[in-house]
Amino acid sequence: MAHVEVEVTEAAGEVAVQSPRRASLLASLERLLGLAVEIPAATLVVAEIAILFAGVVARYGLHRPLIWSDELASILFLWLAMLGAAVAFRRSEHMRMTAVVASAGPAMRAYLDLVATAAALAFLALIVWPSWDYAYEESFITTPALQIPNIWRAAALPAGICLMAAFALLRLLRAAVRMVLTAVISVAVVVGLFWLAQPYLRPLGNLNLVIFFVGVAGFCVFAGVPIAFGFGLAIFGYLALTTRTPVMVLVGRMDEGMSHLILLSVPLFVFLGLLIEMTGMARAMVAFLASLLGHVRGGLHYVLVGAMYLVSGISGAKAADMAAVAPVLFPEMKQRGARPGDLVALLAATGAQTETIPPSLVLITIGSVTGVSIAALFTGGLLPGVVLAITLCMLVWWRYRHEDMSHVRRATGGEIGRTFIVALPALALPFVIRYAVVEGIATATEVSTIGIVYGALVGLLVYRRFDWRRLFPMLVETAALSGAILLIIGTATGMAWGLTQSGFSRSLAAAMTGLPGGAATFIAVSILAFTILGSVLEGIPAIVLFGPLLFPIARAVGVHEVHYAMVIILAMGIGLFAPPFGVGYYAACAIGRVDPAEGIRPIWGYLLALLVGLIIVAILPWISIGFL
Repeated sequence: MAHVEVEVTEAAGEVAVQSPRRASLLASLERLLGLAVEIPAATLVVAEIAILFAGVVARYGLHRPLIWSDELASILFLWLAMLGAAVAFRRSEHMRMTAVVASAGPAMRAYLDLVATAAALAFLALIVWPSWDYAYEESFITTPALQIPNIWRAAALPAGICLMAAFALLRLLRAAVRMVLTAVISVAVVVGLFWLAQPYLRPLGNLNLVIFFVGVAGFCVFAGVPIAFGFGLAIFGYLALTTRTPVMVLVGRMDEGMSHLILLSVPLFVFLGLLIEMTGMARAMVAFLASLLGHVRGGLHYVLVGAMYLVSGISGAKAADMAAVAPVLFPEMKQRGARPGDLVALLAATGAQTETIPPSLVLITIGSVTGVSIAALFTGGLLPGVVLAITLCMLVWWRYRHEDMSHVRRATGGEIGRTFIVALPALALPFVIRYAVVEGIATATEVSTIGIVYGALVGLLVYRRFDWRRLFPMLVETAALSGAILLIIGTATGMAWGLTQSGFSRSLAAAMTGLPGGAATFIAVSILAFTILGSVLEGIPAIVLFGPLLFPIARAVGVHEVHYAMVIILAMGIGLFAPPFGVGYYAACAIGRVDPAEGIRPIWGYLLALLVGLIIVAILPWISIGFL
């Protein structure tokens, strides 16, 4: 999953602290607390890999399944999610929409950053007591396999909330007192006005859905408040001010959303993506493709499209895919005269093109929130990616049909053979992963551990590239990215529950099923809606929020669930990587170290090519479901 963070430097003077000694003391305290969270978070990633891989070996190798492995993995997973969310908060890595914030002046950016921190702290303060109540209630439940009180798992929620609140306070204390007071008062005034308006809100009925889920959530997102906390404030305000539902129910829904065992594959595939980059597997795959196509006009652009397709079949995380491919290809492409703006435009377009390729985190999320078979989604996602790759390659051919290749030497058959042999262990990994799922050796969650063990062995024994010093930072990065994703899923699950309880889902179903034109109109409206949602919210929050509402409607109008999943994922991908709002585009620019302004013009052609491919996939369901 991709994000862009606007950094406001202390050198600007806007967020400077009052004294060097105080700054040093607070920075030291934050470092110590950060390390105290990062070490157990990294340890939990290793523990999850070990537990799930042991479960696979015991069940498939020894034929003696470990009945407690899934339960222990689930308990540790909630702790990993909450500690990871705290690490992400400290590192300012929670997903946020910064298009509006970035256009402001330095002083306003500094103020909005502090408002975002104060708003996040407000949500954490409001939810901390209900989370303790929820953990206490869970103490009366005993887990079936381990026979321990469920508070061992549920306590992760208040612990993570308190840690994030501590990091938020430390961040505010390090800033200038006057600006902090202004930001805190701004947030307090807004919260107070809503609290005072409570008697007037309750009689409004479902109009409150617009006020909170569109107004409050939208304002928070555009103001630069991290998406998870913007969603959290919206659903907390809706429940507390307009219903008689105990706020503890929101904590329960967050727990339900974050604890789905299928989502455990999120951190594991994120780590796998980092692993293949570190061990040189991605470099070997790209080198083989370059030896095949590097001599033809636009050849390395075709290699970029193909490499993203292959790497996406391993990592499942778009940021990891782009980070694995771009540093390998971009230097040579620039030497051949390619413009940096065109490179990041194509990189962003391939990020959208590969959204359906398993083990995509969006596919896993759809399976977890809608009940669609993960194996069916993995099978159905391969061919739509090929269709979009073909439309992208057609545009590459048109743009580079006159490229001067006189200075490029064609690789000999021997060189191609040697790069193929070197790349073979890396090229085999996507097939190992898919074979393990299809043959029933491992679940979609467990298969990532097979990929990790395979990748580690290949890195150690074949490529002999395994930097042990990078292992701890990789584990921490995995925990942080996973925590940021899972916290969004948790708060978005609360919003989805609120929408369902209000009866909105029934109204939406009636409106969508009553559209003239039946399935065709429904798909067209969905494409438009998810392109916009993908641009504003990113894919995973949009899926968690609207997937449970729209998939039953798709079934009702006669659209196959897997076909519908592919269409909306590709639509979201186009929105995610489309400027000016799509944060995936800015992530591609950051990875390619290119000014976003340089890629704005060339990307529109690639987005048009993707849209043509999406229309083909939407019109021909066989592309998605022909191999099920």
